[in-house]
Amino acid sequence: MKGLELSERYFNELGLPMLAEKYPGYRDRIAAGLVGEGSECFGFDDEISRDHDWGPSFCLWLTREDHEAIGESLQNDVNKLPREFSGIQARKDSFWGRGRTGVFEIGEFYRRFLGTDQVPASLKEWRAIPEGNLAVATNGKVFIDPPGKFTEFRARLKEFYPEDIRLNKIASRCMTMAQSGQYNYLRCAGRGEYLAAEYAKAQFAADAISMVFLINRRYRPFYKWMHRAMKTLPILGDTIHELLFRLFAVNESGPEELKFERKGDLVEQVCQCIIHELRREGLSNSASDFLLDHGPQVQLKIENPEIRKIPVWLE
Repeated sequence: MKGLELSERYFNELGLPMLAEKYPGYRDRIAAGLVGEGSECFGFDDEISRDHDWGPSFCLWLTREDHEAIGESLQNDVNKLPREFSGIQARKDSFWGRGRTGVFEIGEFYRRFLGTDQVPASLKEWRAIPEGNLAVATNGKVFIDPPGKFTEFRARLKEFYPEDIRLNKIASRCMTMAQSGQYNYLRCAGRGEYLAAEYAKAQFAADAISMVFLINRRYRPFYKWMHRAMKTLPILGDTIHELLFRLFAVNESGPEELKFERKGDLVEQVCQCIIHELRREGLSNSASDFLLDHGPQVQLKIENPEIRKIPVWLE
């Protein structure tokens, strides 16, 4: 059983009756679900995931006023619920995994990921939040939310970055993908600097995955899950997933030079897929096969002058 399904059952069968019995006046003022850090919140948990920070649990989200009134007592009652459920052992919280579930004030819950207890109000604020943090803040599932305040905050985040920020990031990815993949990867290998070549390949892959998420207007998750999550994206997700898998999985015999050339061909295929999509969306009209020439084209599409003047190498 997946952790998200387990936690929803745990809440419905034990958490919800507890709220109805002990907090009848607040039951319709509390949101519940499982959102945040942890593989189960992305739906990627498996048997390996169960050794720590996994098990029957849920989050309860309250307004500031309600959290001040009942937050402490509610947490105590949540702690008293049976720790084992449906034959599954109690959640084993690691030192760094503590505090991922339980009772939260809505603003403080989001602050831990965004650095603010409000939806970003300016382009500068949006630009400062890492993609992975936004992915964590919008994953998982909300089981119930009668007042709708937690879901409203969540929905505004899921609308994705403002377009100028998205374009700024896409332009930057064009530059870094070109530098690490199309330019430096084979040059490093040609010098026998194989560690530098492998580092360039890894950097290229991370930026390529980020690019696909940006194109799909979805937040890229933590590095451990980003390749797997990309496969489900409708635009280029499955194609780039397969090309990057081959880039890292290929282990051919023969001269080192030939192996790197074949991997270089896969890098080029990824770049040409991205270039084709940028042209299709009207983000670039450059005829170049080098992604470096497309970054400035995308940057010109940015309307806000303060964002547009940021050096294209930066995001």
